[in-house]
Amino acid sequence: MTEKVDTPISVTFNFNHYLRSVRPQKIIWDGREYLVTKIGLHHTFRRGQTLFHIFSVLAGNIFFRLELDTANLFWRLQEISDGQPS
Repeated sequence: MTEKVDTPISVTFNFNHYLRSVRPQKIIWDGREYLVTKIGLHHTFRRGQTLFHIFSVLAGNIFFRLELDTANLFWRLQEISDGQPS
């Protein structure tokens, strides 16, 4: 079941300046830690002057849609899904 969340979260990530890439590694949400096992789509968009990065990631069998606000470096969980039909 997919659920829209839109809540602040903590994300541990790796920034590789050689490859100019950001890779989420761990999500901390609602008192639990989720290790990112796969990164799917990554895209960016602008809202005014602010650049946002959107990551679709898997942690085990749970899908997360993450948003990074580059103006303040805060992460938000936009969507979560367990892969089961609603």
